Amino acid sequence: MLSIGYVLKRLLQIIPTLVFIVVVTFLIVRLLPGDPASAILGDKATDAEVARLHAEMGLDRPLIVQFGNFALRVVQGDLGTSTAVKLPVGRIVLDRLPATLLLTVMAAFLALLLAVPLAFVAALRQGRLGDTVIQGCFQVGLSMPVFYVGLILLTVFAAGLRWFPVGGYGDTYLLHLYHLFLPALTLALSLAAVLMRNLRTAILDALTADYADFARAKGLPTRVVLFRHVLRNALISTVTLFGLNIGTLLGGAVITETVFAIPGAGRLMIDSIYARDYPTIQGLTLVLAVLVSVAFLLTDLVQASLDPRVAQ
Repeated sequence: MLSIGYVLKRLLQIIPTLVFIVVVTFLIVRLLPGDPASAILGDKATDAEVARLHAEMGLDRPLIVQFGNFALRVVQGDLGTSTAVKLPVGRIVLDRLPATLLLTVMAAFLALLLAVPLAFVAALRQGRLGDTVIQGCFQVGLSMPVFYVGLILLTVFAAGLRWFPVGGYGDTYLLHLYHLFLPALTLALSLAAVLMRNLRTAILDALTADYADFARAKGLPTRVVLFRHVLRNALISTVTLFGLNIGTLLGGAVITETVFAIPGAGRLMIDSIYARDYPTIQGLTLVLAVLVSVAFLLTDLVQASLDPRVAQ
């Protein structure tokens, strides 16, 4: 059971991370080569039009004043206004974010669904045909880029067999799940390969550990030894690895949403880059970075619940 003190400690430790995220997000636009206002308006813009947009974006003020205003708006939940569609960035991100979050959650669930049982099979059949086949299949999947895996699944199961739609997101929750299955599987395969290899090694180590030998010596059934003692300890390192890959899943969503034409935050990022919509790029980067930080925090809490020594 996690102590309230440890949870509060971890919550306080995330504050410097959030401050750093706000600073880096603010500097994104300022460190890009060229003038943001000129890039947005194009080469044919007049000096008066550039000066007007400078004033609208607050770029005509001292840097420290710009940062103060930006940080104050962020605290108030104001991410600015899109220069492409003239709508609040917060509203645009909130409209697109659910699709990306659902895609990420589905991919994480599928990765665990594949990795945990196959890791058990591979570990318990170490050196046999089952172990070799499982590791070989995942090694092939791990070596292929995400967009290539997505194109293969799209060609075979959508365009060929017509089991799944070619793209889109659907209008109802069930249709969301149906449309996102192939994209989620695309993201899940590479993560499942990483988790499976790590968990297989951890299970092999746990099977020969003293606590497993002691449990068997007490006469506990094999099933109890495996699930109560071996799996619990083997999952500690895997949970950490899983948490570290949440950012990779969100990054992969940018490519996957483009391949499968999903109107999510990843595709919004690509569209905003092409449109030179700097406020949207800035706001979306901030939101995604905060989500990754929260995912790391939750990972630490889960790890501490599995291994109480972490919370000491």
